[in-house]
Amino acid sequence: MTETVDMKDLAGAAPERAAVRLRAEQLTLGYGDRTVVHGIDLEVPDGSITAVIGPNGCGKSTLLRSFGRLLKPTSGQVLLDGTSVHAMPTREVAGLVGLLPQSPTAPEGLTVADLVARGRHPHQSWYRRWSSDDEKAVERALRRTGTYELAERTLDELSGGQRQRAWIAMTLAQDTELLLLDEPTTHLDLAHQIDVLELVGELHRETGRTIVMVLHELSLAARYADRLVAMKDGRIAAQGAPADVLTEELLRDVFGLRARVRPDEESGSLLVIPLGRDREPQDSAA
Repeated sequence: MTETVDMKDLAGAAPERAAVRLRAEQLTLGYGDRTVVHGIDLEVPDGSITAVIGPNGCGKSTLLRSFGRLLKPTSGQVLLDGTSVHAMPTREVAGLVGLLPQSPTAPEGLTVADLVARGRHPHQSWYRRWSSDDEKAVERALRRTGTYELAERTLDELSGGQRQRAWIAMTLAQDTELLLLDEPTTHLDLAHQIDVLELVGELHRETGRTIVMVLHELSLAARYADRLVAMKDGRIAAQGAPADVLTEELLRDVFGLRARVRPDEESGSLLVIPLGRDREPQDSAA
C-alpha cells in the first residue's frame, strides 16, 4: 500500500497571515489635477497599531482621509470587509471606522460631555433615539481617556493635552473596532505626546482595537506601533516591523536625514538620533 505524502508536511505548515479588514488596492488619490498618492497597495493587519511616517506632503494624511471615506480615490479602492468604503453608506462606515482628523474644530462653548456625545451620532436614527447604551458608551469613553472629571468644562478651558484626550474620547464613543488618528500628538509638548500615546497603547491592549495613526516623531512611532509604513512622494518606501523599517539608509533616502538608529535599553524599542540634514536631501514633491 502506497502512503500519500502531503507536501505541506514536508515543507512545514505555512505561516498564518494576520486577518485584514482594511486594505488599499492600487489606490491613487489627489486634489483636482494634483496627484498625491500613487497607486499604492496596503494591508492593515487586524489588532495592530500601524504608524504611517514620512516627510511633510508625502500623502500620509491624504491616505488616512481616504481610509475614513472623506476622500474619493482617483483610481483604485479602499476595501473594508471586502467592500469599497465609497460604495457603503456614510452611517455604516461611521459605525465601523472612527476617524480623528488633524486639528479638529468644535463650536465655541461646547462642553467635553457634549463633544463626546457627538460620537454616538452614527448610532442614532429616526427610530433609535438616545438610550442608556449611548449614555454608557459616553461614560466609558470619558473614563478611559481620563476626561470624566472634565465633562462639564468647555473645550476652550482645557490644555492642549486635555483637549486632545477629549477628541479621542469622542472617537472612542463611536464604539468602532477601527480607529484612524491623524497626528494625534500635533501641537503637544513631549510630556503630553507621551500621555496621548500611552492612552492609545492602553486602549489597544484593553480592547484589541485596530489603530492606524500618522506620526512625525520617529522614536515614538517605533515605541508605540507594532508596524510602520514609511511614505515618500506618495508611494510606500517601506513597511513592516519598526526594526525593519527604521534604518539609517531609509532615513537618508526618505527624510534626507543623517541619523543613528540605536536600541533603547529602557523600553526595548528604537531611538532615532538625528545628526543633521543629508548633503543631498531627497525632498518630497507631493
